[in-house]
Amino acid sequence: MFADEQRAAGAALGFALGMARSHLVGGRTAILYLELVSEVQEVGMPYAHGLASYGIDPGQLVIGRAANPALLFWAIEEAIACRSVAAVIADLAACNRGLDFTTSRRLSLRAAAAGTSALLLRYGREREASSAQLRWRVRPAPSRADPYDQSAPGRPRFLVDIEKRRLGGGRPAPDDTTLIVDWTGHGFVAAQNRRQPAAPHRWRTAPSRPQPATLGDRLSEAS
Repeated sequence: MFADEQRAAGAALGFALGMARSHLVGGRTAILYLELVSEVQEVGMPYAHGLASYGIDPGQLVIGRAANPALLFWAIEEAIACRSVAAVIADLAACNRGLDFTTSRRLSLRAAAAGTSALLLRYGREREASSAQLRWRVRPAPSRADPYDQSAPGRPRFLVDIEKRRLGGGRPAPDDTTLIVDWTGHGFVAAQNRRQPAAPHRWRTAPSRPQPATLGDRLSEAS
């Protein structure tokens, strides 16, 4: 999962946690979140109280910090093979040379054999060769208004571009897809499916005097 800028890290992590939650079934009751020790201050870490909105008990999230990329990739492989792990999320702030096609191929094969998922969070616009079955570009999107309080923000909404998707047999999908998805508390729901990115919203001229709260309601629904 890619975020073009570091400031979109919250959206990328939120989308990854939502995807990981869907794998919490049966005996797979843990999600492993990995990061490099040198990137802790830049990347941060998941907020325990915020996990409840994704239906994740904070006790189900295991946080690990690796001293170097080699140890981090080793931890991913070992965690994928664990039958209690539903998904592994690795947060990498910098483009790392250790994550080449061979490494991604090894992780993909291990994940397919174990029946779990490895989600790599990346930042920037560069894309290296990868054997991943899916590659997402994630951005935050303005949420709808809360149905019970029009002045309050609605549920999280994400703008997701599927940049790479492989069908059965490793065949590439015919085209890319852009989705707007809402988080419902139980999973993602497509709010809109389109081929082209949304046109930029044209903001009105700033008012010269205080405006009623209804202005904020209208702006909160803009997309």
